[in-house]
Amino acid sequence: MASHIGTPQQPYFQGDSRSTTSLLSPSASSPTVSSSGATTSRGSLRSVASSTSLHNDSRYASTLGDPRGSGRLPSSISDKFAMSPDPAAWGGALSRDVREADDELHNPDPRRDRKNDMGGTICTGRGIANLGCLLFIAVAMGTLFAGYPLITHFTKKTMSTSGGFNLGGINASGQVPSMSGNWGLIDLDTPEEAYTIPDFMEGKDWQLVFSDEFNVEGRTFYPGDDPYWEAVDLHYWQTNNMEWYDPAALITKNGSLEITLSKKDTHGMEYQGGMMSTWNKFCFTGGLIVTSVVLPGANNIVGLWPAVWTMGNLGRAGYGASLEGMWPYTYDSCDVGTVANQTLNGLPVAATVDGDKSEGGVLSYLPGQRLSRCTCPGESHPGPIHADGSYVGRSAPEIDIFEAQITGEPLSGQVSQSGQWAPFNAKYEWFNTTETLIIPNKTGTYLNPYQGGVFQQAISSVTETNQAAYELSGNVFSVYGFQYKPGFDDAYISWITDNKLVWTMKQAGTREDTRVEIGPRPVPQEPMYIIANLGMSRNFGNVDLDHLTFPTTMKIDYIRVYQDPDNINVGCDPSDFPTSEYINQYLEAYTNPNLTTWRDDFKQPFPKNSFLGEC
Repeated sequence: MASHIGTPQQPYFQGDSRSTTSLLSPSASSPTVSSSGATTSRGSLRSVASSTSLHNDSRYASTLGDPRGSGRLPSSISDKFAMSPDPAAWGGALSRDVREADDELHNPDPRRDRKNDMGGTICTGRGIANLGCLLFIAVAMGTLFAGYPLITHFTKKTMSTSGGFNLGGINASGQVPSMSGNWGLIDLDTPEEAYTIPDFMEGKDWQLVFSDEFNVEGRTFYPGDDPYWEAVDLHYWQTNNMEWYDPAALITKNGSLEITLSKKDTHGMEYQGGMMSTWNKFCFTGGLIVTSVVLPGANNIVGLWPAVWTMGNLGRAGYGASLEGMWPYTYDSCDVGTVANQTLNGLPVAATVDGDKSEGGVLSYLPGQRLSRCTCPGESHPGPIHADGSYVGRSAPEIDIFEAQITGEPLSGQVSQSGQWAPFNAKYEWFNTTETLIIPNKTGTYLNPYQGGVFQQAISSVTETNQAAYELSGNVFSVYGFQYKPGFDDAYISWITDNKLVWTMKQAGTREDTRVEIGPRPVPQEPMYIIANLGMSRNFGNVDLDHLTFPTTMKIDYIRVYQDPDNINVGCDPSDFPTSEYINQYLEAYTNPNLTTWRDDFKQPFPKNSFLGEC
């Protein structure tokens, strides 16, 4: 390797070479000799030539081809086109003594410029335009951020809040859209004389809070068709129904709702019926509900099962998973009444004998109350909470307006009007004393001999109805309903047939039963929704297919709900018995009819129970 000791390196250029590209003339700089004897340029690096080929990609020096063997680093390509950091190397006259043509623009002189700076005016076209533009921008900004809010405030109109939800309108602002038909809680076709009604117990005028007159022709009830009603598309397997419920079976026609049961092959079944409800759309707690109905078929042919009834919003009829451990409970105690089979370790004995004869005397096969007062803290429960910190017992109770039947000798039409209860009394015998059971006309109404089985206790009476109020036996409407006060103490349920009060049960009849070690059961306190359906089931009695005629139709002229004006309670999610959050948390159980059980199909556990020592 050649030695370069004593020869200072000058990377990037060689002092004695000539640049192939020079921005300055050769005279712009003169060569000098360094102390080492190397010839350099005092000017820019750009004034010297590169010692390497443009085709050499290496940034590092090579001694190959260097006749001097200097090993100096060549300049890069970019150095050939870069300006020197020293302005003196650019070739310009930069001395302060050299005057340039534009120096006066950069060196103001008050004495020199005095004549030009005095005596001028801003009132020129350009000046006025500039000031006018600034003024316009200022006014526009002020109007946008200050004037517009003030103008909006003082010119806005108060919106109407009458005729809908929340503040009285469709949404929270009270806005009511223009739609064909009428969609308020009170049907606009309801006669004014029906806006109040004397209650059947005390004669006080009660207020109409909901009505549907079914006068609009051709209404359908598929999901999304109606703000209050929705028909189901399923088989009602819980009662072994013989038909498939299809929304096509329900329509409004000639001023009434028609639910038609047809002989039709569908979904592997031979009959098609219909069921619709106001589940999670309209509910009420306490009050009076009445409906005007023509019953299907004839008054002397058995087998049809028409019904209009109510259920607590935490259970959806036809959706088995939502109902397991919920129906038909109405209970707010923490004891053996909340557990499966209403027993613990075979006790109490009264819950193991004298029950359902078809099941060996067992009293209950219910799985236990899912949302009981015994629910452990932190478990899934919709609330609310008692003052002692325990949860309020929640459920999906049932009160029937009517279930129509044909019985007797000779055959005639009756309606069974009942409430379903759990947990059960010993032998299904409620405390029906003269104080708790009131039947004004014992010739037309009698206590139903059926009192229950392993899945429900029924407190029911049967009443002979208007024999002309059948599709094939007079085709006239008759009014059915019930009036009730929820809770304990002076709570009651009273039923109406043919627009007359026919029987009353008081809550004292469902007081605590020490025989089976259960507490009192309240008259349902849950928000209740409305259900109407027409089907057939041999669970309900004999079905005379030889004489029944199809299609057959139940017609409903109207459904109306009234409440004491001092105690209005309408809605499916009241603050003291909320349902919305819980339903949304487990929405699939309420929308998938193929989930028949909460635990096995829906794969959700029952909350832990303090009575069982699970907390």
